[in-house]
Amino acid sequence: MKKAKLLWVDLEMTGLSPEKDRIIEVAAIATDFEFNEIAQFEAVVKVPEELMKERMVGEFWEKNSESRDALIAQNASGKESAEVEKEVLKFIEDNFGAEVYLAGNSIHQDRKFIDKEWPKVAEKLHYRMLDVSAWKVYFENALGKKFVKRDMHRALDDINGSIEELKWYTTFLK
Repeated sequence: MKKAKLLWVDLEMTGLSPEKDRIIEVAAIATDFEFNEIAQFEAVVKVPEELMKERMVGEFWEKNSESRDALIAQNASGKESAEVEKEVLKFIEDNFGAEVYLAGNSIHQDRKFIDKEWPKVAEKLHYRMLDVSAWKVYFENALGKKFVKRDMHRALDDINGSIEELKWYTTFLK
């Protein structure tokens, strides 16, 4: 029996425009609703170097130059996007039943890229999503409570941080 209910995803992209930018790194963690990890997936998506040089500029990338440089360095070892989409589909097939809820921080932005670049993955996802940033907005603004998350800007580290953050918010429900 497939136990996973939440598909935690974090994408690293060349920028935030699904029309101009591309996915360059993906990580996924399958969990149940108690956030117990069932399986994990990571992949590097190869994109043209020219695109990375053109799009990975500006204040954000200068502030996060270590992450940018690591993402650029791993690009040569990446796989074509279509191949990574097949691997993500296999990960979903291996770990999930009929309902696959996408989860993460500001997951609506990642969903835009999934819809654009990986339509077969998008078809597998439930229309409802678990967005940790909605909890963040409420806790910070209504309750004055703030979770301090590591700011790594690498896919797997960011997912683990999002799971930790939601676990922290749920401690207030008990």
